[in-house]
Amino acid sequence: MMRVSQRALHTCSHATVSTSSSRRTSRRPVCAKATLHGSSGAQDRKTGYLFHELYFWHEPGPWGNLKNYVQPTRHPEHVETKRRLHNLVSVSGLLDQLHVLKPRPATESELLRAHTPDYVHAVQAMSADNSKAVHCVGDESHFMPGGYDLAALAAGGAITAMENVLDGSVRNAYALCRPPGHHAEPGMGGGYCLFNNVAIAALHALEQHQLERVAIVDFDVHHGNGTQAIFAEDPRVLFISVHQAGNYPLFSGDVSEIGQGPGVGTTLNVPLPPGSGRGAYRAVFDRVVAPALDMFGPQLVLVSAGFDASYMDPLGHMMLGSEDYRYFTAALQQHAATSPHCQGRVVAVHEGGYSEQYVPFCGLAVIEQLAGLRTKVQDPYWEDVYNFAYQELQPHQDACIKAAEQNLEALRQAVLRSGRQPGGSSSSSNGNGSIKAKHAAGAAGVLSSSKGAAAGTGAGQAAIHGC
Repeated sequence: MMRVSQRALHTCSHATVSTSSSRRTSRRPVCAKATLHGSSGAQDRKTGYLFHELYFWHEPGPWGNLKNYVQPTRHPEHVETKRRLHNLVSVSGLLDQLHVLKPRPATESELLRAHTPDYVHAVQAMSADNSKAVHCVGDESHFMPGGYDLAALAAGGAITAMENVLDGSVRNAYALCRPPGHHAEPGMGGGYCLFNNVAIAALHALEQHQLERVAIVDFDVHHGNGTQAIFAEDPRVLFISVHQAGNYPLFSGDVSEIGQGPGVGTTLNVPLPPGSGRGAYRAVFDRVVAPALDMFGPQLVLVSAGFDASYMDPLGHMMLGSEDYRYFTAALQQHAATSPHCQGRVVAVHEGGYSEQYVPFCGLAVIEQLAGLRTKVQDPYWEDVYNFAYQELQPHQDACIKAAEQNLEALRQAVLRSGRQPGGSSSSSNGNGSIKAKHAAGAAGVLSSSKGAAAGTGAGQAAIHGC
């Protein structure tokens, strides 16, 4: 029987955040003496949490072009969003309940699984060139001398997190990698990305650990064009991208893009209109993501976890809040925990998210959900975002989701071509221990919660006590 344990965690008790709206002004502590609530006993393995101080040293340089008479500003992919997330994980007391993982650099041969030799060698050469303060490779992919080593450490971090989940050292994991990766294509960088961290981890799982099927779910507001390009013809990988239509890259991620050659059907794109919020995104996970995962039967679920679809993000135009990201995580956990193929294996790899004020709350919600714990940290903005107009599914959004649903048939045909029945096993299976179905209950509770989440409460998990 699942027990509920409580641990008093002494953290800072003075920091507060002020929020104001047309309805109220409030001050809520960000951190205080926190009590974590969650499950223990049958599920002794912790959630892995991977980071490295060097991730915070990646420097893309200023953002702007003096030739266009625009004063340069701080680059959107600056360190503060990630550092502040890590700090919140620490001061909330959650870090003490996680299994901290140390990354190692990806080797050149591991990078070459996803990238061309010319590209990898070009990044190496630029990285060794001290004649410039900042180098650029591809579209909007800037890095300082030494950047190759940091990017290799980010890719290696994704591998490390994945391997610790596969060997059972941790039950799932979150990798706070930087620089991000999902825009990096085989032969070029892009969108602040140098190497495709999640793709490199997926290929390592397939080729080094002999997995047969891996799913990658990307909920960054921007299309994961690099990941799609790497796996477009690979039927072993199901790639699902839920993103804002017509954002970066401009001409990528249309619903008609479903893979190529032997990979036809194993790419699913769900481009949502600007202004989409809770109703649209949750409908996508219920009607597209969950059925696709059930049909494909992955042995590992990797997540490109970008938080730039939040309502505060400067590079997106969506309306998500932290509890929505908790919902996405719960949906993926529910599939993984009840799937005989996946056996609970979920690894989230950090991608975008450019609001230093709000990314920490969104990221914390994901890590809390992975760990099955709730800290006393409350999102001071959630009630506002919950009550925004047009959060419910709108007809034009529903039309986009219906178009994506039509592509589930192409996925079904791809599964049949592989010699399996949809949701069925192939001739061999790689298992690393059983995750009991009861651990899906917490995920199911979050999935079924509605306005209760506005008060910071998800059914199936203990309530957050007000600070």
